[in-house]
Amino acid sequence: MGAATPDSVVTTARVGSILAVTVNNPPVNALGVAVRQGLAAAMAAAQTDDAVAGVLLVGAGKAFIAGADIREFGKPAMPPSLPEVCRSIEDCTKQVVAVLHGAALGGGLEVALSAHYRLALPAAKLGLPEVTLGLLPGAGGTQRAPRLMGVKAATELMLSGQHLSAKAALAAGLVDQLAEGDDALAVGLAYLNGLLARNAPVRRTRDIAIADPAAALAELAALKADTAKKTRGLFSPLKIIECVQAAVQLPFDEGMARERALFLECLDSPQRAGLIHAFFAEREVVKVPEAQAAAPRAFARIGIIGGGTMGAGIAVSALDAGYPVTMVERDADSIARGRANVEKVYTGLVAKGRMAEEAKAAVMARYTGSTSYDDLANVDLVIEAVFEDLEVKKAVFKELDRVCKPGAVLATNTSYLDIDAIAAATRRPQDVIGLHFFSPANIMKLLEIVVPAKVSADVVATAFELAKKLKKVPVRAGVCDGFIGNRILAVYRDAANHVLEDGASPYEIDAAVREFGYPMGPFQVSDLAGGDIGWATRKRKAATRDPKARYVEIADRIAERGWYGQKTGRGWYLYPEGARVGQQDPEVLAIVDAERAKKGITPRNFSLEEIMRRYMAAMVNEGAKVLEEGIALRPLDIDVTFLSGYGFPRYRGGPMQWADMQGLDKVLADIEAFAKEDAQFWQPAVLLRKLVAEGSNFASLNQRG
Repeated sequence: MGAATPDSVVTTARVGSILAVTVNNPPVNALGVAVRQGLAAAMAAAQTDDAVAGVLLVGAGKAFIAGADIREFGKPAMPPSLPEVCRSIEDCTKQVVAVLHGAALGGGLEVALSAHYRLALPAAKLGLPEVTLGLLPGAGGTQRAPRLMGVKAATELMLSGQHLSAKAALAAGLVDQLAEGDDALAVGLAYLNGLLARNAPVRRTRDIAIADPAAALAELAALKADTAKKTRGLFSPLKIIECVQAAVQLPFDEGMARERALFLECLDSPQRAGLIHAFFAEREVVKVPEAQAAAPRAFARIGIIGGGTMGAGIAVSALDAGYPVTMVERDADSIARGRANVEKVYTGLVAKGRMAEEAKAAVMARYTGSTSYDDLANVDLVIEAVFEDLEVKKAVFKELDRVCKPGAVLATNTSYLDIDAIAAATRRPQDVIGLHFFSPANIMKLLEIVVPAKVSADVVATAFELAKKLKKVPVRAGVCDGFIGNRILAVYRDAANHVLEDGASPYEIDAAVREFGYPMGPFQVSDLAGGDIGWATRKRKAATRDPKARYVEIADRIAERGWYGQKTGRGWYLYPEGARVGQQDPEVLAIVDAERAKKGITPRNFSLEEIMRRYMAAMVNEGAKVLEEGIALRPLDIDVTFLSGYGFPRYRGGPMQWADMQGLDKVLADIEAFAKEDAQFWQPAVLLRKLVAEGSNFASLNQRG
């Protein structure tokens, strides 16, 4: 297939006195340079042709225009710019109508806002989601949308990045009429001919005056205060508000110039690079060798072993995706609890008015509880979510091997355990795979798909298909203790413990991590998850721990007191009367001091920046080791794991992208400096040294897989 040319991606046809302009740039009609050139040429032709009375803008295929071509961002700009194209549409002296079907997003909606009238088909989706990429609408969106839908509504649309249905867009004033049918060209021609027949005026969005500017500015001031709190650390949201202020206060052309200047500032921001990396990484992550080599097995019925928090969350995910679910527990009381755990989620939705009682009943009708493995005889895929103990899980898989039909996919939801050993408990290791869900499983997006040695490619492909159906973000991982996420977490958590023992308080460490952009720090997370869980893991690993490795006992001292976090009312923090937000605890600081004294450590001060340098160096270094060992296929797999499952700030792109943006030489220099204090812990990854020596980066490895 050759490169797109303006006349191949934008075609024109005369229908009577109307020039129909069709954008045909599959898959989503993105506004690449050829499309922009084609639109500009079509508008110039319409303007100079006396036989043309009106122009119709439509998209071919499944969308109007889904937005800009994101791959062009960060590269030299190619004329014409989108603001120039939009200006030529708005300036046209002939009637211009845009017919929206499918996605009309970002630059696509900006094109439509420049037309004189907008018609939407029922399934159209409208939005200005640039904020999710660290940008703002840069082709008049911040100036035209407030004129059509009001200042507050337009600003909220841009800050949320959300999509509006055709019906909601009509109510908001973004479109003039909803059209019946699914032929955009036919309904557009009928509508435009009607406008021409009644001599309707050319109506330019820029000429609409903003009502009550003083009230609009007061609304913006309130939104600004709220946004500064909610989007702490984000660059583009406040710039969006600044643009809308310009729309209220300045003449249109000056407002456009302000929007362009602020758009270019966003384009230069490291956040834009981080967010766009995240956007593409989530699309690349599903491209794994097994899914390219084999088709997934068909699955229609799902079995789940275990009705605790995790099993119930997985059941809700499967029920939400429309599957019948059979849940097995060991006795009648346990299955009653399992059913209650599932039902509780839907009861909550009904109470909030987000689900009808009939809809809840319909979902629960697809749920079957059982105490007999024999009821799994006809499921296509079964997910085990029992206690994290190898012998317990092996016993479950022996039973599954006995009852499940040939070709059923047998999955274990484990966070740490050896899946090869679990598979070996069956006579069909080719059917056994790891599906590591994150709690709560019906909310958390990440699904680590763990690939043991003997699994067949079509089972891996089936797991990726399941992730898609459950609306999860899947990451392929190899078998090792902790896979990708928990293995790396264990190391940077150790680094945090070392800093704690050396002089920082848990509260300072949490503050540094929040300042970096995480929603919570590691000690807050421990209190939320339950300190007993980490304690059990540490006890399990005690026998195999390297006696030369530094081990910080502070967490054990806290767990020994039964202080497990929020569920016990105290952990690293105090939670008086069931409070969700913890208070600092002087008794915890006394335990920390006592442990330091026992080891003869004189505490020193750490700045927030020094804390994060250690935290991130540990994360990146272990990430490089995970890549070296082939546990992760590509750096982007690690990035997506941390963005989707561990609260890593999206605008930083993920730990490996963050390291590239810092410069790998700087990260390596930090690790080598820290190794002077503790050479055992800080051992630079061979891969990191190699990339620095070559002057290369992690991004260079994202092509493999």
